[in-house]
Amino acid sequence: MADDIIPTGLTEAEVRAARTLHGWNELPTVKQTGPFRVLLRQFSSFLVLILIVAAAVALALGERVDALTIGLVVVLNAGLGFVQEWKAETALNTLRDMLSPQAIVLRDGREQVLPAKDIVPGDILILTSGTKIAADAQLLRAAAFSVDESVLTGESIPVAKGDADESNAVFAGTSVTAGRAEAQVTATGATTEFGKIAHLTSSVGSKTTNLQIKLGHLARQLGIAALLVAAWVSGLGIWLGRDLTEMVMTGLSLSVAMVPEGLPAVVTITLALGATAMVRHNALARRLQAVETLGAASVICTDKTGTLTENKMTATQIWTPDRSYLVTGTGYDPAGHIEWNGARIRASDDPVLGALLKTGLYCSHAHLTREGDVWHMVGAPTEGALITLGYKGWCELPEERNLLAELPFSSARKRMSVLFQSGATAEVLTKGAPERVLEICSNVMTRSGARPLTEEDRAGIEHAYTHLAESGLRVMGFARRNAPDHQIVEESMTFLGLVGLIDPPREEVRGAIAMAKSAGIRIVMITGDSPITANAIAGQLSLRITQHLTGDALDELDDSQLGDVLRGDVLFARTKPEQKLRIVSALQAQGQIVAMTGDGVNDAPALKQADIGVSMGIRGTDVARDASDLVLLDDNFATIVRAIGEGRRQFANVQKFVRYLLSSNAGEVIALVINIAIGGPLVFLATQILWMNLVTDGVTAVALGLEKSEPDQMQQSPRQKDAPILGARGIATIVLLGTYTGLSSLWIFFHLMDLGVDLARTTAFTAMVVFEKVSVFAFRSLSLTTSRIGWFSNPFLLAALTITLGAQVLAVYWSPLQVLLHTVKIGVDEWLLIGAFALPIIVVPEVLKAIRPSVSPDKVVSREAA
Repeated sequence: MADDIIPTGLTEAEVRAARTLHGWNELPTVKQTGPFRVLLRQFSSFLVLILIVAAAVALALGERVDALTIGLVVVLNAGLGFVQEWKAETALNTLRDMLSPQAIVLRDGREQVLPAKDIVPGDILILTSGTKIAADAQLLRAAAFSVDESVLTGESIPVAKGDADESNAVFAGTSVTAGRAEAQVTATGATTEFGKIAHLTSSVGSKTTNLQIKLGHLARQLGIAALLVAAWVSGLGIWLGRDLTEMVMTGLSLSVAMVPEGLPAVVTITLALGATAMVRHNALARRLQAVETLGAASVICTDKTGTLTENKMTATQIWTPDRSYLVTGTGYDPAGHIEWNGARIRASDDPVLGALLKTGLYCSHAHLTREGDVWHMVGAPTEGALITLGYKGWCELPEERNLLAELPFSSARKRMSVLFQSGATAEVLTKGAPERVLEICSNVMTRSGARPLTEEDRAGIEHAYTHLAESGLRVMGFARRNAPDHQIVEESMTFLGLVGLIDPPREEVRGAIAMAKSAGIRIVMITGDSPITANAIAGQLSLRITQHLTGDALDELDDSQLGDVLRGDVLFARTKPEQKLRIVSALQAQGQIVAMTGDGVNDAPALKQADIGVSMGIRGTDVARDASDLVLLDDNFATIVRAIGEGRRQFANVQKFVRYLLSSNAGEVIALVINIAIGGPLVFLATQILWMNLVTDGVTAVALGLEKSEPDQMQQSPRQKDAPILGARGIATIVLLGTYTGLSSLWIFFHLMDLGVDLARTTAFTAMVVFEKVSVFAFRSLSLTTSRIGWFSNPFLLAALTITLGAQVLAVYWSPLQVLLHTVKIGVDEWLLIGAFALPIIVVPEVLKAIRPSVSPDKVVSREAA
């Protein structure tokens, strides 16, 4: 470093020239999706396109009411989808606008505070503790300088900078934890390390959710089938001599009957309500399908630092030659204590402990502040942990004027010493790597006083250090000596003891991981931290690990070998962004639905590649949030598990109302096809078919989409990625129920023909509506009886049944609807006949569910068992 040169910084002319050459210090802005594009996206579904074509044909044939009704469904679907997705985009912009980074720059010989985007290569940055570094730079001079690079590397321990044997490079997006430095900018914007990873993220293409794929596949199948059957029936009717216009409208009505028009709206409403519910649980879904996709997750790949852990170093154990202590509490809140044999201990109770805590408290640049009930730490995380430890031990608080001199920490010495004035005497206080502290010690402190350090003592200290380190703790040693000459001399010191520190796991994460495991979901930790520390955190979280791989070992594996490793309980440590991306891709190649959590720019490429990317809203970077599908507004890992439950509920409800709608439509199709084939009068008119599908079915299906989670939902294994929405059992249910309702309504129609075709058609029409309404109870659960989930547990469904059956009564008895739907009044006998055929639809499914094992019809074998 150029310590002999006093930099003055760039001149304004040099700044303008550099900006012309390099541009602004900002990442290329991700083009935000405009409101028009978001709205246009709502019309991309194949089902919606079929509805638009059907509305156009109806309008061309003069059926304005039919065209208007179909059009209202399309508009409703688009409006709901647009509102939810635009709200998500707006919320993300609000998060982004909360950040307004500034930088201190030396220009024209004076320090200036400027927006970070104004920085250009060649600028001199002034970096102090707590500063967020605005660009990549090379240090010119530094004092006791260290940087938290976890946002780039995932490594939770700050990195010392500035010594001859250390890297002098600092990077954009990282934060200064201690010291002061001057650094010359070498790269800005997209050319920084931060920017390169952001570019890697943008290179990952856009993805289509699993639900979108399944619904698109179903829509194409139904659309093709509807067009073919409608064309065949129309052709058959014309060939049999029926009226051309009548058969064209019947064919159109039949195609509308086969396609569940309400499906897009019901799916959108269900997902929108689910997304709204998740916001109340502090999870923001950027796309409606995001939460449902998370519900299908079979693997959660999670970062460690800040996601599973608090990202706050905490002292957890103290070792002295006489005793070992445990420390309670986490983070920088001193609401904890030091205990020995279950008893609380203070610094005044043990002279060795008191001297150790005093050294950690005074040999430091960190300090704590309190705002209300919230404690904040300024400085290096390890020093902050030692300050907090001193508070927990009720030490006398430090005074800046008592520090007379300092030998700063460096990677060569790996220790820090200060000259501390205590009354009339002075002391040298030292902390650092245990082996480097021990090498300058000739004495050891015990409860009975200091004595010469023996080889046996050294062996005992080294054993204690090794034991703590193998537990995943970062270990620091402490020593002191009197300094009557007021000079810092690092020799003949007295060894005091060791402190073990760790970035502790979040309190709620262990329970969340246990719940995920009970749901058959694997957790794979991928971290930039050391394997020893990662293993220790995994052990505290009861996360089973049988193998760990570092990034270097991962690079030596080919894709086949990596696939074999991923079938076991593996942990990945010291990983780079491209390696995280490779792990996610390898899991997806195995057919897994992968969720990836993270907060740093180093997580962003994998977040975007994953089927569902989950970023942190508070401490997450813009790059990570932009790459994700779900943003945790409270940065709480447990929120992910709640989102999984919500996602599973959503997919289960989608399955329920898809089967419900198709079984209802199947009955109409079977009745119409048989009716036309045998040459009888039309059993249902075109307007009656639209009434059944758009007015009555849609309302009930929406209510069905509001069913609560079933009791065993989170004990079931994740569904396979290729699991269909319908499945063989679903198709069988649709065919059986459709056949029964279609034949029943047709029998009623012909049974009452002698009383007049209008009465017979009205009764058959009403019967089909009643059949479709009462059949909803069979679909409230695909495996449990209604009595088990509760007949009245879904008040929205009961209200929907009341409204739709009331609407049908109006259709039969109210003159305006009689004209519109071509109905006539029916009597008590006709109602009793309808009731007799409707009763088995309620009873038979309940009996079948009660006598068969309570297993979800689409429950799949867990991937671990497979």
